[in-house]
Amino acid sequence: AMLRLRLLTWDVKNTLLRLRQPVGESYTAEARAHGLRVQPAALGQSFREAYGAQSRRFPNYGRGQGLSSQQWWVDVVKQTFRLSGVHEDGVLTLMAEKLYRDFCSAHNWEVLPGAGETLSRCCQRGFRMGVVSNFDNRLEDILSQCNLRHHFEFVVTSEDVGFAKPDRRIFEKALRLGGVPPEQAAHVGDDYTRDYKAARAVGMHGFLLRAAGQGEEPEVPPEHLLPTLSHLLALIEK
Repeated sequence: AMLRLRLLTWDVKNTLLRLRQPVGESYTAEARAHGLRVQPAALGQSFREAYGAQSRRFPNYGRGQGLSSQQWWVDVVKQTFRLSGVHEDGVLTLMAEKLYRDFCSAHNWEVLPGAGETLSRCCQRGFRMGVVSNFDNRLEDILSQCNLRHHFEFVVTSEDVGFAKPDRRIFEKALRLGGVPPEQAAHVGDDYTRDYKAARAVGMHGFLLRAAGQGEEPEVPPEHLLPTLSHLLALIEK
């Protein structure tokens, strides 16, 4: 039977957009501009450590703890460089603020294959569309610069609402904005726990974007798995 869907919500990172290059490469290029030699692999490892520690200490960009997301990210960038042996405060601040701005633009993000076309076709079919993303408030700008913002009626970020996926409240907020009951909505994303399982837990349908060989989730029936975004409409309209 064809699903009676009225609303589609979308994850962004690694579903619609991806980084053009690994974080370590971007940070290395910025360091080089300041005459510093740091290896991309080392910076990538330092970034994962700094990001993980900051996320545990100040969840959801420090929103509940009096930090702005800009300050949260600037601290992560500085700590990333410190862990890689760069300690000069003036340079750390310059690099961190520059990288914060760079990651706000299409300079560092690219649209995944098939994403623009799939979003256009979903809009043409009359689906209402929104974004549900564990992202900071730069997301609106990033979507605009990557020419995707116009597809969506609303953009819900974890920083904005104060809850991060898989918390059910971020999905409930999207359902309120979309004005549809959960059984008439589906969420599309690449993360089994935060996207697929969390959407299903509030009664929404779920589609999991899973590139070939990415590991199988036994609980996901094949009709909910998307090898690429271009497969979505065929599954919805089966």
